[in-house]
Amino acid sequence: MTDSFKQKLYNGTDDLGIRLSAVQAEQLYDFYQLLTEKNKVMNLTAITDEDGVISRHFIDSLSIVRVLDLSEPDKRVIDVGTGAGFPGMVLKIVFPQLDMTLFDSLNKRLKFLDEVIDTFGLDGIRTVHGRAEDFGHNEVFRESYDIVTSRAVAPMPVLLEYCLPFLKTDGVFVAYKSAECGEELSGSEKALSKLGGQITGSDIFELPGTDIRRCLVTIGKNHATPDKYPRRAGTPESDPL
Repeated sequence: MTDSFKQKLYNGTDDLGIRLSAVQAEQLYDFYQLLTEKNKVMNLTAITDEDGVISRHFIDSLSIVRVLDLSEPDKRVIDVGTGAGFPGMVLKIVFPQLDMTLFDSLNKRLKFLDEVIDTFGLDGIRTVHGRAEDFGHNEVFRESYDIVTSRAVAPMPVLLEYCLPFLKTDGVFVAYKSAECGEELSGSEKALSKLGGQITGSDIFELPGTDIRRCLVTIGKNHATPDKYPRRAGTPESDPL
């Protein structure tokens, strides 16, 4: 690991109150190298510079600790639309006790993440390929998770229909959004009511080391999602609740 990478990474995690082990820091560096190397032949991310990956991928992923305690054991987490592993892979590296599912509709991204899992020898993590509209009805996945995360996937009403069916009653869904998400939130009341969710908080902050303003929206689940949701593939996007 280069000195510059190490310093930038530790500065960012220190700002979040996270104490990385030497092994975790090395794994994040190796993940960065694997990501940028694979990105030469596969479109995984538009952000490949060291500063950008550390701040806008790694620290952004870890910013969830501002609103949620991830140190508790036996928490089942699903990262919906994980892409290149943000936030799910980063959270698994830093909080290895999490039982993590990385879910995405694009299989080539998941094959990359499988390579990362094998390279690091990670346990308690798996990739699942599919559409949320389908797997949200699968009894193995439906209302099976304590925590659902999603980052930069869809507008909030659409995202709620994708994600809340996976969440247990009394679980927590954390949506990573820009600070300018007020209109999305105000337009989500109908979806929340129908799907069994309730916004419990919205934490607006500046991403450490940048001038980027972010918002972590926390949604609790107060009753089971009706069986008819999510609707068939493509409908949540074309006809949001």
